[in-house]
Amino acid sequence: MIGQENNSKGFFLSIDWVTILLYVILIVWGWFSVCGACYDFNNTDLFSWETNSGKQIVWAGTSLVLAAVLLLIEKRFYDTAAFVIYGGLMLLLLVTIVIAPDTKGSRSWLPIGPVKIQPAEFAKFAVALALSKLMDKYGFNIKKPKDIGKAIVLIVFPMLLIIGQKETGSALVYLAFFLMLYREGMTGSLLFTGFAYVVYFVVGMKYSDEFITNMPVSIGEFSVLLLAMIFTIGMVAVYCRKPFAVKLMSYICFGATLLAMLFSIFVIPFDVCYVMLGLCVLMIGYIVALAIHTRLMRYILIAAFGITSVALYYLSSNIFDHMANHQRIRIEVLLGMKDDPRGAGYNVNQAKIAIGSGGLLGKGFLNGTQTKLKYVPEQHTDFIFCTVGEEEGFVGAAGVLIVYLLFIWRLIVVAERQTDTMGRVYGYCVLSIFLFHLFINVGMVLGLTPVIGIPLPFFSYGGSSLWGFTLLLFIFLRMDAERNLKRL
Repeated sequence: MIGQENNSKGFFLSIDWVTILLYVILIVWGWFSVCGACYDFNNTDLFSWETNSGKQIVWAGTSLVLAAVLLLIEKRFYDTAAFVIYGGLMLLLLVTIVIAPDTKGSRSWLPIGPVKIQPAEFAKFAVALALSKLMDKYGFNIKKPKDIGKAIVLIVFPMLLIIGQKETGSALVYLAFFLMLYREGMTGSLLFTGFAYVVYFVVGMKYSDEFITNMPVSIGEFSVLLLAMIFTIGMVAVYCRKPFAVKLMSYICFGATLLAMLFSIFVIPFDVCYVMLGLCVLMIGYIVALAIHTRLMRYILIAAFGITSVALYYLSSNIFDHMANHQRIRIEVLLGMKDDPRGAGYNVNQAKIAIGSGGLLGKGFLNGTQTKLKYVPEQHTDFIFCTVGEEEGFVGAAGVLIVYLLFIWRLIVVAERQTDTMGRVYGYCVLSIFLFHLFINVGMVLGLTPVIGIPLPFFSYGGSSLWGFTLLLFIFLRMDAERNLKRL
């Protein structure tokens, strides 16, 4: 009995109360922001169930109860049931596609009595658990293609199911797990590949209809092919260390491109991209020949990168054309290809006006004009940060970001002190999800990132997101609390 009592005291002291304090601060601050965003002059009772602020109190209260329950569930339960939980949530995502009603063009919300839940929000903790369980297995090596392939499948599968629900924004959140994989030793070439593909898409789309002066050459196509050459040759230099091969490819690719441009300018104008495309094919063929000669898999992987780099530009226009109209227009507005302040750019434009009108100290609680007059769509969910900027000004918005910074810093500290792989991996999964949500949500309100419709953790109105974030966080805090406890 004495040993059990001491163990209970040890567990209580082992709980990271600093993180819990930051969690409570964010929830309370978030509730005041929801009040500011949803205040109705015809219904001034902030605690009524008829108002979003009243409902948010219920979601916050139930989240605190859920947090307490999660702190009581031992880590070995998650260790045992990780894949079962993952399978159950994947099945729920699949069922949601079939039975969920159409809500604003998506089928992602399941009605349960008087409330609706979004399974995609709960699937995050299931993926985090499955990844941490997989990577904690004996013999797992993230450098092995087979093992990293398993981890990627665990991440991509729910993304495909969520895309099937027509919730592309929620699906993109799962890309955050790749930050954890990188922290655990995944080769940086995979992250670089993803970065390169994004650059190809952005540059190719933005400048596809612009041409080099006095030449019939698309700036977008020329830039993408040139970048593909530079990146592919650079990967050979970094990962294969073949100076002769690097010099040979550089001289031929860049020299021939320069000669073709000079010929087009001074002799006969023609599309230099045809020459560049041929040079890319020649470069990739040479890399494949090196792979056959040396029997090194890395050459094959670099050749695959080169092929996909070239193919992506020609596929991107097709992918872009098959996007939903509102998504395509949002990307065009973000890239500066189209100015649509009354259409796709309306949300961001109004959010900027609301934040800017707050000035240094803001207009005061419940005194925001942009939010009270409902100029900003979804101001209580995806665009909740504009309410903070308008009512609390620069000081309040900076204060919120500072608290989030402390929260992120604390998650890093707690993740780094884990004594086993499962706890550390799960901790970095949690950190990655929160970091992605924070960066994208604040960025889209300020017009820095695409509007993909994801909530600001603990601030945006809604029970699903608040419960989902609570599940993520407090499972981790329970794991952390057990790190130094001895089994009796």
